[in-house]
Parts: sequence; C-alpha cells; structure tokens
Amino acid sequence: MIYELRIYEVVPGKLPALNDRFANITLGYFKKYDIRVVGFWTDVIGISGRLTYMLAFDDLAHRERAWAAFSADQERVKAFAETERGGPLVTRITNTIMRPTPYSPMQ
Repeated sequence: MIYELRIYEVVPGKLPALNDRFANITLGYFKKYDIRVVGFWTDVIGISGRLTYMLAFDDLAHRERAWAAFSADQERVKAFAETERGGPLVTRITNTIMRPTPYSPMQ
C-alpha cells in the first residue's frame, strides 16, 4: 500500500467552492476510478485557505492507472471547468507519495 498526500493552496475566498467541488463532483470520479480517500482536512491553526487530503493505492501502478483515467475523463474535465468559470480555485498543488514503515499502524 502507498499513500499520496496532496496539499492544495487555495485562491483567497475560494475554499468553499473547492470543498463543494470535492463533495459534489470529485468524490464521484475518485470512486469511479478506484482512487481511495483516506481523509480530507482544513487547517484550524496554521495556514488558512489550504485543503489537505490523503489517498491510498495498492501500489504505484494502481496510482498511475487511476490518475491517468481520472485525468482523461472528458466529462470530469468539463465539470471542473464549469467550477472555474470565475477563475481558478487552486494556486498550487503539492503532492508526496509515501510508503508506511514496517511499524506503522497504517499499512
């Protein structure tokens, strides 16, 4: 199992729109392409306007297949474009791929 940690720095004032897109659009496509969500977080203390989430994949090949299918889905592309008619929601995305240590409770 591998995990992908993704951090989205959000355009000021657009966090509600990004949360809405995840809740009402993105999660459906994640399910369709077997992109498994571990969790989503927003900062209570720290940097405001940031969304952090973690995904789980069987291995790197599973991740590559899932993201390729997600990215190529033209229906999803249109839906995302519709959410950005007033401009982009995210200014920067940082992602990290992690593998649990042998002693990690999360395998």
